Amino acid sequence: MILFPAIDLKDGQCVRLLRGDMDKATVFNDDAGAQAAAFVAGGCSWLHVVDLNGAFAGHPVNGDAVDAILAAVDVPVQLGGGIRDLETISMWLKRGISRVILGTVAVRDPDLVREACERYPGAVAVGIDARGGQVAVEGWAEVSELSAIELAARFEDAGVAAIIYTDIDRDGAMQGVNVEATAELAASTSIPVIASGGVSSLDDLRALKTRADTGIAGVISGRALYDGGLDLGAALAVCAG
Repeated sequence: MILFPAIDLKDGQCVRLLRGDMDKATVFNDDAGAQAAAFVAGGCSWLHVVDLNGAFAGHPVNGDAVDAILAAVDVPVQLGGGIRDLETISMWLKRGISRVILGTVAVRDPDLVREACERYPGAVAVGIDARGGQVAVEGWAEVSELSAIELAARFEDAGVAAIIYTDIDRDGAMQGVNVEATAELAASTSIPVIASGGVSSLDDLRALKTRADTGIAGVISGRALYDGGLDLGAALAVCAG
């Protein structure tokens, strides 16, 4: 199981939000490149980056910070937030992003996701962010009538590299990951699932590991790594063990 440390970018800074609320942001580092380098020095083999401003604006906003991250590390980086068209996908991949995450557009325009997967095999993930089991879009500002499992089923044969599943109600709240909902989603699809939202302890990681047979292939952690609630070395050991 791969551990993806999260670098969420707001106004160029590394922050964590509480349940997706942009007005409840805690700044942890104002140097995105340095933060990325620290995670890699600690042993991380992937990074998970989100352009929070971009998610709300519908187009990339924190490009300079993303470039700083790419310049600072030599591990693959997956990026989400404000990626809504093929041109933006192409732009990020050319700049060095290894995998783009499509969220809102996966709901609004599933054909675009399919075309992106055909053009860029292995480089497209779908972000499924859910509140109460229903998919949220536009930077989590709107909740759709689509369930997470229904959305995943739409891309079963599309060539999606991974699904990043976030329980919004748990994100940044340090209340523990929603293991059951994540495992239920993973069991419903052949696409590897990466768990996100609420990961706050080694026990969360162990609980996800026990359900790895469902297709949980990775886990994202943010706030717990920043505030010391989760030791990076110990977390990596649990994920690798």
